[in-house]
Amino acid sequence: MRILLAGASGFLGTRLADRLSADGHQITRLVRRKARDPQERRWDPTAGQLDPAVVAEVDAVVNLAGAGVGDKRWNDDYRRLIRTSRVDTSGTLATTIAGLPAADRPRALLNSSAVGWYGNTGDRVVEEDAPAGEGFLADVCRVWEAATRPAEDAGVRVVRLRTGLPLHRDGGLLKPQLLPFRLGIAGRLGSGRQWLPWISMVDWLDATVFLLTHDEIAGPVNVVGPNPVTNAEFTGELARQLHRPAIIPIPALALKVALGGFSHEALTSTRVLPGVLTRAGYQYRHPDLPGALHAALTA
Repeated sequence: MRILLAGASGFLGTRLADRLSADGHQITRLVRRKARDPQERRWDPTAGQLDPAVVAEVDAVVNLAGAGVGDKRWNDDYRRLIRTSRVDTSGTLATTIAGLPAADRPRALLNSSAVGWYGNTGDRVVEEDAPAGEGFLADVCRVWEAATRPAEDAGVRVVRLRTGLPLHRDGGLLKPQLLPFRLGIAGRLGSGRQWLPWISMVDWLDATVFLLTHDEIAGPVNVVGPNPVTNAEFTGELARQLHRPAIIPIPALALKVALGGFSHEALTSTRVLPGVLTRAGYQYRHPDLPGALHAALTA
């Protein structure tokens, strides 16, 4: 399969590119700088610029582009970047796809989204049919997903990847926690009762490939593990596997001082289940947190 990949240099994108290449697919990476090799194509999503011929030569498009939500302290400028980096890339791809003759359009667009769509669900379990919640990330997800509609309206299969928290020692949720845990100065966040929609990196990659190859699946898909845990449970299991104590809880006020606007999202409870993947017969390699954490720490 010929696949056009946006966000190929990111935490998830680099791993997906490696996996797809290992599986024998031909990967073309979209880059904002000058292309350096035949597998790269330049684009400017901020200006809405993408050569339609680049899209016409592939079978599927995967868009993982977007500024990291936990990479920097949030201020008004960074909030705008979080939003525009997602909407501009998704809109540019979807509009370019829709503008092609029907015979030249890729068969599928897999576009990143997030479980932030659901907002704070508390202890309530949600699947893909739940409406958007409230809050900054829920609002971002709403316009992010809406930006893909031109491709959907043109008859292209669009899958919206509502990704949870992929676990890998080199990034995402896990990386910033490892040093404090190893120093014995870590613990649960706030009350610890908030639910975490984790997924092992192996399963995130497997599920994305699964969705690329299952033409009957379209619309939102929760790319999360089947057994969410609370922050306190996650903290306890991580401490057990690292053979360190986790007895110093981080108060909500301290999070607000350290993280600014992102502190609200860090304390949000999102109890999400992978309804679409489960019903489609996807088989998890790491259905439970202990196995997923072990894989993440030994990868």
